[in-house]
Amino acid sequence: MIRIDVPAQYQGDPSVHVWSAYVPDIAAAAVGYSKAVYEGSSLSVREFEGARIRTAQINGCLVCQNWRAARDLPGYLERVGGDVQHSLINRGDPVPDETFYAAVEQWRNSSVFSARERIAIEFADRMGQEPKSLAQDEEFWKRAHAHFSDKEIVDLAFSVGSWMSMGRVAHVLGIDTTCAIAPATQREVA
Repeated sequence: MIRIDVPAQYQGDPSVHVWSAYVPDIAAAAVGYSKAVYEGSSLSVREFEGARIRTAQINGCLVCQNWRAARDLPGYLERVGGDVQHSLINRGDPVPDETFYAAVEQWRNSSVFSARERIAIEFADRMGQEPKSLAQDEEFWKRAHAHFSDKEIVDLAFSVGSWMSMGRVAHVLGIDTTCAIAPATQREVA
């Protein structure tokens, strides 16, 4: 249920109205942050997508849970003036399949993830649900530093932060059933 006023002509994609009518300057900054994450992350696509999907599951954002970087990122970057050629999906990394995405919610017990992928998912899980204990967990940080450079850890933190903010805003406002970042086939989920 949409929690703010959205005119009838925008009901099919309320995010277009919400972003442009209510807070265009803030929305432009949010889109810039999102675009920077997708174009600038040095994480592998599987590490990135594992953390992103876990964040989407925690946020409850319906569009984000159905979004797939390999399939949907080109259209998103085209709409926001980004550059697909310089994005994480154009580096030749292996792309996650649906088995990968389905396993993310049960990441602790799944065998489909590498050590780095598992740490990225755990980081997203804990940053989204228990940031205080994550910040103080010396055992986690030893494992993280054994697999990731400081640059990659900061990359992961900023990426998760982007998804937390955008996904939670969309879910809380009730505009997460359809979204401007979703591919056309997903815009009528509701």
